[in-house]
Amino acid sequence: MAFDGTWKVDRNENYEKFMEKMGINVVKRKLAAHDNLKLVITQEGNKFTVKESSNFRSIEIIFELGVTFNYSLADGTEVTGSWSLEGNKLVGKFKRLDNGNELNTVREIIGGEMVQTYTYEGVEAKRIFKKE
Repeated sequence: MAFDGTWKVDRNENYEKFMEKMGINVVKRKLAAHDNLKLVITQEGNKFTVKESSNFRSIEIIFELGVTFNYSLADGTEVTGSWSLEGNKLVGKFKRLDNGNELNTVREIIGGEMVQTYTYEGVEAKRIFKKE
């Protein structure tokens, strides 16, 4: 699948505003903007494995399309939800466990880059990754 491979964050769009809306404090926002996030994505049928490494943590997430799971964001925010495949996009629909607000994520390949778009409370941000 097109998402398979090692992806390193290259640039962000509106990421600071997004993190502010999420309630992340200014110090964590400044650090997160330069976290050197790297994702290693592998897909076997409907099962995805994502190895996530950054300046803050290294974790492995295993999920199946359409199956709800719990996940902890790098800042400690707990969410629950699932990923689905809609055309050529991976679409994540999550709810925060602390306040019930929706956090939606879309991953898509555009011009050889993986664009990850986050939407939370009307604020949209993008993180653009280049394949290593």
